[in-house]
Amino acid sequence: MMRFMSLSSGSCGNCYYLGTGDKGLLIDAGVNFKRLKKVLEDNSLSFDSFGGILVTHDHLDHIRHLGQFCRKLYKPVYTTSVLRMALLRHTFTAGSFGACSKVLEEGVWNELDEASVKYFIVPHDATQTVGYAIKMDGHTFVIMTDLGRMTDEAVELASAADTVVVESNYDIDMLMGGPYTYELKMRIVQGNGHLSNDECATAIRRFWHPGLKNIFLCHLSENNNTPDLAFRSAAAALEQAGVEKGSVALRCLPRRTPSPLFLL
Repeated sequence: MMRFMSLSSGSCGNCYYLGTGDKGLLIDAGVNFKRLKKVLEDNSLSFDSFGGILVTHDHLDHIRHLGQFCRKLYKPVYTTSVLRMALLRHTFTAGSFGACSKVLEEGVWNELDEASVKYFIVPHDATQTVGYAIKMDGHTFVIMTDLGRMTDEAVELASAADTVVVESNYDIDMLMGGPYTYELKMRIVQGNGHLSNDECATAIRRFWHPGLKNIFLCHLSENNNTPDLAFRSAAAALEQAGVEKGSVALRCLPRRTPSPLFLL
């Protein structure tokens, strides 16, 4: 059975585990090595529970500890060719990333030891940002965090998944009425920043299908959102799509603390 856990989700740091217990993948490296070890051990997992790391993009909250992971774990790190070049030069990864780096081929399912993986590019103001579709143990899992708008390709892949992790970053009223500068507000809302609750809800209505069993809302803003607002927006979208109540498990992932280890 496939298992999923968020170690942290938000601008404070992002890191996720997906696996079956004896094989798996880590997605992003925004928590430190000590915390990774403790959270895995607390859930009866070890470093042997994952065989490699997928990177979504080169913002610090996603790669701050990637260099440390490379030096201590010696596990392959899978990226696009564009991201690989950026990480080879990045202050936090230069000198440690190169020996671990593996390039994923674009537009196809890449066969790894742990899973089949296909990446898709999403709009966000990093060097390049991708989401991932992952086939493992008979499940199809899609994760898309940090995207300024939903793309047709992301919707198509999510429409074939049984579990989707999707950003629901901000409530538009909280953001616009809050203390952020005008420039920062525009950076968030103008298509290359983050996905709002309303935009996430629209995406859910587009990609929902009868085989969808789990939706996890990720990367909630600490200043411009609440778990209740994000949950109610997504739940309303499912109701509007005619989804039978309880047929899809909808959850918000915590920002600073690990989630439970979910059985999917």
